[in-house]
Amino acid sequence: MPARRISKPGSLTHLDSRGRASMVDVGAKPQTAREALAEATLRMKPETLKLIVSGRAKKGDVLAVARVAGILAAKRTSELIPLCHQVPLHSVGIEFFPQKAGALRIQARACCSGQTGVEMEALTAAAVAALTVYDMLKAAERGIEIHGIRLLEKRGGKTGPWKRGAR
Repeated sequence: MPARRISKPGSLTHLDSRGRASMVDVGAKPQTAREALAEATLRMKPETLKLIVSGRAKKGDVLAVARVAGILAAKRTSELIPLCHQVPLHSVGIEFFPQKAGALRIQARACCSGQTGVEMEALTAAAVAALTVYDMLKAAERGIEIHGIRLLEKRGGKTGPWKRGAR
């Protein structure tokens, strides 16, 4: 049976002319400075957020461990996402923003100079940092929810800058 096409050949960069998964060839692309910012939000009870902010969680410093986990995840993105290129990261930063009513916003920024973007690295860092917060707090609250893993902005490359909400 022939492969089912989900789009016209060539309209999706990770499909070849026959509709099969393919890694994009970035060999001819110029190296440029690239940066991406992504976020994830966790929703929890206000008392659970207080455990994080006060540093009284039973498993230790939740934010320090989540920061390291996010950075490590960004460095290993190409091992987790099948068609993702290995990117020589210059830096990865993770910031935490406690919100009112029991929410924690996580922002991850990834930077490199390369032939392909770092959006996947920033998204992976935000997601894994959020998962780590959940793991460290699940004994206190199993109902923590992770929401809104999304790209906020990116710079560099052929398509130039992009910012969520900007037109």
